[in-house]
Amino acid sequence: MAALFPLFVISAALAVLAAPWALGLPWLAWIFKPLATIAVIAHAARRGEPGSPERRAVLAGLGLSLLGDIALLWPERGFVPGLVAFLLAHLAYLVAFTRRARFVGWPPAFIAYAVVAGGLLALLWSGVPAALRLPVVAYVVCLASMAAQAAVAWWMQRGSVNASRARLAAIGGALFVFSDAIIAIDRFAQPLPAASLWILPAYWAAQWLIASTLAPRKASLPG
Repeated sequence: MAALFPLFVISAALAVLAAPWALGLPWLAWIFKPLATIAVIAHAARRGEPGSPERRAVLAGLGLSLLGDIALLWPERGFVPGLVAFLLAHLAYLVAFTRRARFVGWPPAFIAYAVVAGGLLALLWSGVPAALRLPVVAYVVCLASMAAQAAVAWWMQRGSVNASRARLAAIGGALFVFSDAIIAIDRFAQPLPAASLWILPAYWAAQWLIASTLAPRKASLPG
């Protein structure tokens, strides 16, 4: 368990440095981008109550994210498959967060993320190809709903024994929105210098935090 976090950090760092603005070694991304997400999956697999709906949903979201990571190794041909994989991942996380709090149990969170989502779509709209507009809108709605429900779970559980882990989910959701907003701006509005330097660390921090919302397993006592 102790080795997972260093493996995760090193893999994520090497995937970031694979970019043309850094080392310019694409093969690093092919190895270490999936490996970083696999480390997050291993972290989540050691947590949570086996068989619980929340744990299953988080693991499903991480597995779908891994498929999205692999698809996006082909930036053009893999964009739509990656978009679909991550859309489904956000829906899985949304299901996980509804295990902790009623859906839209705190409306201000959804209002705030609706404003963010609407502003982002307004900024991007003219640059999104017509064939991608519906998928992009669906993706943004699912992403914003996931992040908003994570904030709802944190708000509803504040002061409880689960408050600190619920807060991790809320931060993870916000980081996911930030990461995907940078991707969208870089792709549909204006290319950003060294965009992956912002996108990937925020993305993997979000995934690690979401995985960490699952409760640690209690060590079994020797019989």
